Amino acid sequence: MGNNSPKAIEEKIERMLNAWRTLAPEKSFGGMTFEQFESHAAPALQVRQHIENLDNQRAQASAERERADEAFEAKAKLVVAGVLADPTLGDDSALYEAFGYTRKSERKSGLHRGGTTKPPTT
Repeated sequence: MGNNSPKAIEEKIERMLNAWRTLAPEKSFGGMTFEQFESHAAPALQVRQHIENLDNQRAQASAERERADEAFEAKAKLVVAGVLADPTLGDDSALYEAFGYTRKSERKSGLHRGGTTKPPTT
C-alpha cells in the first residue's frame, strides 16, 4: 500500500475502523483501544468533511455567480441599446466607447478578408 493520496488514506481509515469495529472491537492494538484509535482518526475524517463542505459551497457560489452574471448581461444590453437610441449619444459617443465598444467613426470600412488560404495540395 504505497499510495498515500488523500483518497487512499481516507479509504484506509474507513477500512481499518470498519474491520476493527466489526471483527475485534474489544481488543487493543498498538497500546490503543478501538475508541482511542477512532478518536485519532476523527481529525483526518473531519477535515475531509470540511473540504467537501467547502467544495459544495464553492459550487453553489459559482452557480449563483452565473445567474447574477446572466441578469447583469440582460440589463447591460438594455443600457447599451438605450445609449445607441439616445439622440445625444449613439454609436459614436464617448460613453459607448467607454463601455468597451468601438465608436462608429473609429470603425474601418470596406471588405477585409482574414488571412490568405492556400489551395489544397494533392
